Amino acid sequence: METNKEDFVKYIFTDNGSVLRTKTLRNNGLSSRDIKKLTDKGIIEQVRWGYYRLSDESSFSDIQVLITLFPDGVLYLESALDHYGYTERTPAAWKIAVDEKTSRTRFRIPYPKVEPHFISSAKFPIGITKTTIEGTEIKIYDRERTICDCLLHRNKMDPEVFNQAIQAYLKDNNRREYVLAEYASKLRVIRKVKEVLGIWL
Repeated sequence: METNKEDFVKYIFTDNGSVLRTKTLRNNGLSSRDIKKLTDKGIIEQVRWGYYRLSDESSFSDIQVLITLFPDGVLYLESALDHYGYTERTPAAWKIAVDEKTSRTRFRIPYPKVEPHFISSAKFPIGITKTTIEGTEIKIYDRERTICDCLLHRNKMDPEVFNQAIQAYLKDNNRREYVLAEYASKLRVIRKVKEVLGIWL
């Protein structure tokens, strides 16, 4: 592979994003043969079928991969807790919530490690908001939805992580109890909210 093609593909990624589809590479002048040679030489690598990134890890971030491959995904449970500062533990995998109708095969990627959670279509939209991480906008469940999710999945969570999250929320000046009450009703966790958080709804 000619050096100018190696430099050229780096320019394409710089100009278009950290994770690109095969179509984008082709539209920018690379042939299927070029793509294969660049892959064989280790200049680029396949993230998922039809998606590529530069092999140099400094050229991309997990967030860029997530929003490119899973634009419908929402940061969920421990990943949301980590963002809000409600836990001291960094999750071993990105927790991503998606609609239950989403294909399972989409998540078969080597990196980053993603743990999908399939949410019913009726409950999936509740509490979705957006935040900026590493300069990139990504969907995330808000604080109140995240606390409701913790209550829903308490038995599957590490007790220390769960307790830390509840205490951190109660101390958070940005908490919105009226929103928590609304979500608790829709997600059917009002009794758990009253018992665990000691809040009258």
